[in-house]
Amino acid sequence: MRKQERFAKVIEYFLEHRPTAETELAYTDPYELAVAVILSAQCTDKRVNLITPGLFRQYPTAQSLAEAKHEDVFELIRSCSYPNNKTKNIIGMAQTLVKDFNGQMPSDVDELQKMPGIGRKSANVLAAVIFNKPAMAVDTHVHRVSARIGLTVKAKNPYQTEMQLIKYIPAELIPLAHHWLILHGRYVCQARKPKCGECGLTSVCRFYLLSDI
Repeated sequence: MRKQERFAKVIEYFLEHRPTAETELAYTDPYELAVAVILSAQCTDKRVNLITPGLFRQYPTAQSLAEAKHEDVFELIRSCSYPNNKTKNIIGMAQTLVKDFNGQMPSDVDELQKMPGIGRKSANVLAAVIFNKPAMAVDTHVHRVSARIGLTVKAKNPYQTEMQLIKYIPAELIPLAHHWLILHGRYVCQARKPKCGECGLTSVCRFYLLSDI
């Protein structure tokens, strides 16, 4: 199967079966999403969503978090993975957002990466979710699922996966496709034991077609 055909069929499937898809992180504004995205690194969205309500009650704005003490924030997020480093990052992000961007979340991926805790993946998430930009965030789910299905070939890192995906996915669908692949990897195409019996993509999935399932 040609790559263009596989992409077309995958897109067609998701448009029919998951026409809407969005982040599972709970947030009400760009500041809250930026904090949640930083906290979500190597941590489940479910855990982050348990942590952030208390954190946002205490620090409802970037300005308030920018002025927070490390130990106070740490206590609120300590059940998250790597709480010490993430405390530094979310406070640093808030300080940079206030100082360099006047409290307004930038929409440019390169500008977003100037804030502590915001790497390329996180910047792409913010650009896509907040501003609906054609930015493909590649996490472990997207990287794995894309390779399994056959959307990417020999992609050694997230950046290579990103470049291969955006080449064949229409720009207007990229923000949606990011969530398609994440949610498919989270609930169907799981790492250790993919649920191929529940998957609607088996007719185009390279992993399934080449396996003995």
